[in-house]
Amino acid sequence: MKKIILIALFFVACNKPTDTKKKVYLTDKPNMVEVLDFYGKRRCVTCIDIERNTKYVVNTLLKDYVVKNKLVFKTIDVSDSKNTQIADVYQAVGTALFLNIIKDGKETHVDLTDFSFLKGSKDAIFQQELKEKIENALKDI
Repeated sequence: MKKIILIALFFVACNKPTDTKKKVYLTDKPNMVEVLDFYGKRRCVTCIDIERNTKYVVNTLLKDYVVKNKLVFKTIDVSDSKNTQIADVYQAVGTALFLNIIKDGKETHVDLTDFSFLKGSKDAIFQQELKEKIENALKDI
């Protein structure tokens, strides 16, 4: 019971978005995968772990893709007014993690927020599973 309450508190404390649908947008960006880590002013320990672990996966485990400009990691502060437009597109109002898969002029948004909150503080598990998710997305471009 305590575990359920704790998970619920993380979602409430971080203003987790509820929309998990994939959305497709047209773009003129090259084929690549963007890993977008949204955050707000209030950040719990799990929120900080999500960013730390995601940054490690992208910049260390998948650095060859970064060097080839096929993968990029971005942190986006939703409380900063200059980020309102992108936060609106992803419906991010607090901590949220997305993959933006860009292929042939189309962006597909994959919401990894639930996954990140469930496993974000379990470093080895989160890192391995996120690496696999990103590698699968990279295969599609």
